[in-house]
Amino acid sequence: MGGESTPNRAVVQSAGEAYRLSAARLKEEFNRHGDLLALLLRYTQSVITQMAQTAVCNRHHAIEQQLCRWLLLSMDRLPGNELIMTQELIANMLGVRREGVTEAAGKLQHLGAITYRRGHITVLDRPLLESLCCECYAVVRTETQRLLPYLSAGSSHAAFPSSPEHAS
Repeated sequence: MGGESTPNRAVVQSAGEAYRLSAARLKEEFNRHGDLLALLLRYTQSVITQMAQTAVCNRHHAIEQQLCRWLLLSMDRLPGNELIMTQELIANMLGVRREGVTEAAGKLQHLGAITYRRGHITVLDRPLLESLCCECYAVVRTETQRLLPYLSAGSSHAAFPSSPEHAS
């Protein structure tokens, strides 16, 4: 973004594959003003949308709705319906107390949307989870699909770009 470095850190939430590219090579390609530049700018716009919507969501919506949003966005990036994640890490991502996540996950489990057992969350009923969610998930998903439509080609829940969840 022109600042040459950043004080931020990245957190890997789920196992999978990744690519690594030197900063010099990325900057060289970026300066060509080609397809990669366009892709990275659209991705950045998508991430900014998610960060802004997360800040609004964290301020105005119940923990259950925030958890639904976070679960749905996480599931969009994964091939299956299971997430391996502790309540402590989810609480950190949402900026809430672990007890709040425990209570919210219990409600979602009681409704039949998910099952939860120590570090494993399985989404059982995605349409139900979407109906329990606030509008924030749809805003982020719609904008991501608009900016990066090829990510959702052939799959209703394709891997959307990862981004910092707790940005406020």
